[in-house]
Amino acid sequence: MEFNKILKNIKVYEAGKPIELVVREFGIKKEDIIKLASNENPNGCSPLVVDAIKSVANEVNLYPDDSFYQLKEGLADRFNLKSENFIIGAGSDQVIEFAIRAKANEKNGILIAKTTFAMYEIYARQIGAKIFKTPSDTHNLKEFLEIYQKNREEIGIIFLCLPNNPLGETLKREEVYNFIKKIDENTLIVVDGAYQEYAKYKDREREIKPKELIETFSNTLYLGTFSKAYGLGGMRVGYGISNSEIVSTLHKLRPPFNITTLSLVAGVTALKDTQFIENSIKENFLEMKRYQEFAKKRGFEYIESYTNFITIKLGDINSKEIFDKLFRRGIIVRDLSSYQLNAIRVTIGKPYQNDRFFEEIEKILIR
Repeated sequence: MEFNKILKNIKVYEAGKPIELVVREFGIKKEDIIKLASNENPNGCSPLVVDAIKSVANEVNLYPDDSFYQLKEGLADRFNLKSENFIIGAGSDQVIEFAIRAKANEKNGILIAKTTFAMYEIYARQIGAKIFKTPSDTHNLKEFLEIYQKNREEIGIIFLCLPNNPLGETLKREEVYNFIKKIDENTLIVVDGAYQEYAKYKDREREIKPKELIETFSNTLYLGTFSKAYGLGGMRVGYGISNSEIVSTLHKLRPPFNITTLSLVAGVTALKDTQFIENSIKENFLEMKRYQEFAKKRGFEYIESYTNFITIKLGDINSKEIFDKLFRRGIIVRDLSSYQLNAIRVTIGKPYQNDRFFEEIEKILIR
């Protein structure tokens, strides 16, 4: 059967290995497997969310409120904006798709960092848009600007993943704003803030404030998600924040009922438990220090992270081999060799999970 030729050059997104795969392949008990691959909150979600989901479990035969009124109002209250400034997606990656379909095409490509969230490129290739990448893996705004100025007529969207997945670095707010000032107002700038809760906690100078961003720059779209700090990866709830013109345009691409009844109540409730988020983030950075100390002890480089994961460069030790050996021991991390990086990305787990990681990797490195 023949399909659209454009699909031949598109790579399928590589998600983190699931726990069930380790159970099937190696017979390890599910409770003995430590998953540190997909940047999920190891504390799960707020207990209030679990109770709320249970309370509406008998309503799953009904479609959710497609206006998402309660969720938008909750977000509007959180960010001091209006509900018309929000669009809800099945994860923030669905809003990425909306943005690309709305703005990019065969004549208007996208500009991204060399190593960043894979879905920007995948969605762009699906519609035949050209991909411009910086030479550096991390976000180098000088390189972004040079490429943009040389190819201004061919770039419709610039993606800034702040903090950056899969590396963990981010930029100072002032740097970002100075960069945006140099970009044509007809170019859409998407600031992907999936990990902004973590960046805000670690360094206020690197916090991108959605209200300030969209009110200062009319060509910006901010992305947020409930999948990381809020612990709702399995619920698939994300959102975009922008001015009413951009949001209303993106709504033309949104399918009806694109998040579920359970997802909707989960998102609404998660916003109310701020203490759960604060505790999770505080623990995250306390435990991250252990990974930094491990890397220093072993002579490995690591990227300063403003997220809930850390990227460790392994020098002359093959990252795929380390991944495979950990995998067989029931420890799932992310091998970054597909990004042409000899490194592993490790989600910061709970203390006992991190204990297991250090115990097993030390055994591997000694041999």
